[in-house]
Amino acid sequence: MSEIFDEKRMRQQFAQYLPAGETVRAGIHAIAKESTVRGIFSGCILDDLTLFPSERGETIKVQKSKQSTYDVYIGITSYYLLIVECEEYMHLYDFDADIGSRAVAVTEVREETSLKDLGICYPLDEIQRCEVKKGWMGSIKCNLTMKNGDTFKLLLPKLGGLGGGMPHHTQYRDQIIACLSARRP
Repeated sequence: MSEIFDEKRMRQQFAQYLPAGETVRAGIHAIAKESTVRGIFSGCILDDLTLFPSERGETIKVQKSKQSTYDVYIGITSYYLLIVECEEYMHLYDFDADIGSRAVAVTEVREETSLKDLGICYPLDEIQRCEVKKGWMGSIKCNLTMKNGDTFKLLLPKLGGLGGGMPHHTQYRDQIIACLSARRP
């Protein structure tokens, strides 16, 4: 477990999802208390948790959710927010869910796409609402709602874990809180 409190490991996790030309300005270990992510995909077929493009494919609605705590890395670039799981966790996938197609854009599948990667990288402009509250023992509770209806309940700890693997935790946490607070309702 202590291996997740490592900035080098965190940056490696972020690198997999960073949009071209972006650099992580600040990143920390955090705890996700609950998350709900939704998507609508067209022109595809579903095999296990992977979408494949297909001319005869259909439109697939999916809601990915988790109602228990899990470890994440949260990071910001100049234009993006990243929420990356520290380890691979199980989620509930609900297909053909009523997810409100007005809010969620339909994505045409043009290449193999894993639903496990759903809900990781968001433009900062897509944050509709951010509630920041003081938590227990110096932690910060952060409830995010995206314009497409995706939601995250996060806990940003005061300290960066044992072993000194995250020496910039306090500085980066303050930068993330300031960035997200600028998007408060």
